[in-house]
Amino acid sequence: MESLCVFCGSASGSRPAYVQVAQQLGRLMAERKIQLIYGGGKVGMMGALADAVLAAGGEVIGVIPGALVERELAHHGVTDLIIVDSMHQRKAKMSDLSDGFLALPGGYGTLEELFEVITWAQLGFHAKPCGLLNVEGFFDPLLAMLDQAADQQFMSPENRSLLLTASEPSEVLQQLIDAHPHENPRWIDRSET
Repeated sequence: MESLCVFCGSASGSRPAYVQVAQQLGRLMAERKIQLIYGGGKVGMMGALADAVLAAGGEVIGVIPGALVERELAHHGVTDLIIVDSMHQRKAKMSDLSDGFLALPGGYGTLEELFEVITWAQLGFHAKPCGLLNVEGFFDPLLAMLDQAADQQFMSPENRSLLLTASEPSEVLQQLIDAHPHENPRWIDRSET
């Protein structure tokens, strides 16, 4: 894996562990020479992650819509800051540049970005690994909801397994590196049509 797109909050969250884990992940990515692709902000978890990669000698590409440059306080110290016209272009560009995707704690934007790329994986639009870093159980309710969706047959067990999960940065990073997502997932049971 040469590049990893990380979705995370532009806020730091209520627990110090959130930022600490983002920083730990950033150092690990730099050590493994994995380029960070992210949303281009310099505040919150986004900023902590980017700064940690840069401080450890790694490369960071930020992608941000022009309308958010001031609001999200664009990080002008990254290796490359790409300014695009819309959120759609932002997500498409980050996807094009990345070999995989990882979500850290965040809000609506983080969740929306994660669900879009995992939906693309489910539909076979890409075969890149998708994961989340479950810092101090932050994603436990979400994971329970996904398990319920699978239990209630709104997704197959195979598609439920597309989302790799770990509580430690080194573990989730290794899962993403080792992953071999299926090329042609079956997201509709043809016998039901």
